Amino acid sequence: MSKYNLPFISDENLYQHVLETVENEVLRQLDKTNSNLIGYFHQNIFKYFSDDWNVPKQGYDIENLKEKIFVEMKNKHNTMNSSSSAKTYMRFQNTIIRDNNAKCFLVEIIAKKSQDIPWVVTLDKVKQPSNESIRRVSIDKFYEIVTKDKLAFQKLCLTLPTVIKDVVNNGKTRNKKNTVFAELDMLSSDLLTSIYLLSFKKYEGFNNFKF
Repeated sequence: MSKYNLPFISDENLYQHVLETVENEVLRQLDKTNSNLIGYFHQNIFKYFSDDWNVPKQGYDIENLKEKIFVEMKNKHNTMNSSSSAKTYMRFQNTIIRDNNAKCFLVEIIAKKSQDIPWVVTLDKVKQPSNESIRRVSIDKFYEIVTKDKLAFQKLCLTLPTVIKDVVNNGKTRNKKNTVFAELDMLSSDLLTSIYLLSFKKYEGFNNFKF
């Protein structure tokens, strides 16, 4: 019987992914910034959902070559300046030009609201025409696209504190990485709840979010 009860990822893969995300090596690579840890977690979890989703060593953050979906992931909706937005959009345009069946998503972990809409930008003071294949997607909607479950992201967030607790309480990992897990142990459920409600309160299933 599944302990974490998420149909789109096995208990073993979820536990291992949480463990890998908070290991010292990952923390060193990501300069110990929480926002980057969150980005790393979400970018790399989708490969466990299906063999069709992968995280290439270079190129897009996430790809599904079977469905021709190409993803750039950002932590927050306001972290891209105009130059960065233009560069990403033009990259999307080039992908669409090469294959008109391709779909390109700018996925925002913390978006203004739950959304899956055409991404329209202004390049050289000219507003670009809407293209249904170039989209701006909040993380909850992207989880829905990948898993076909409207509440997949909410279910993961409900389960994550339990998984983190299991990782922290694992004797072997605690002895091996005591500094990292001591820091994790300080993340109370109240703090996690506050983070979720502040960041995701407009997402699917979060209006009555409770642990």
